Amino acid sequence: MTEAFFPDDQTGEHGSPHSALLGSEFIGYDEESATATMRFEVKRPMTTWRGGVQGGLVAGYLDDVMGYAYVAMTGGEQAPLNLEISMQLLGLLPEGATIIGRGKVVRAGRRVIFLEGELQTEEGQVLARATSTAIPTARPVPPPEESA
Repeated sequence: MTEAFFPDDQTGEHGSPHSALLGSEFIGYDEESATATMRFEVKRPMTTWRGGVQGGLVAGYLDDVMGYAYVAMTGGEQAPLNLEISMQLLGLLPEGATIIGRGKVVRAGRRVIFLEGELQTEEGQVLARATSTAIPTARPVPPPEESA
């Protein structure tokens, strides 16, 4: 389903440079449950000396997957702008790990969107959860590539 709302993507970033930094890969979107699934590769620059991703950066992974759920639901026409995010850290996202993220549109109105997200190990252990309240906005268009 990626091509339905990222038709011109050649970079894997889907028009979002931060996705490369997060090591994110869009896997798919289920229309029936309004759920997006992504894979994240935890990179060393995201970690602390404890060996896991810094807490504020965990919110970035959750924001990414929740946002893509809404972008996919709108066929790439809109993107959420967060008003608030509430997060629970339940485990360490270790360096080098592959993390599976699921983001869901709980409810989308004309003025307010409610989202939820979860990060898990490949084995299914839940590492973090979040909810978000957002407003719908037109999806930003990436600037044209500058020629080198």
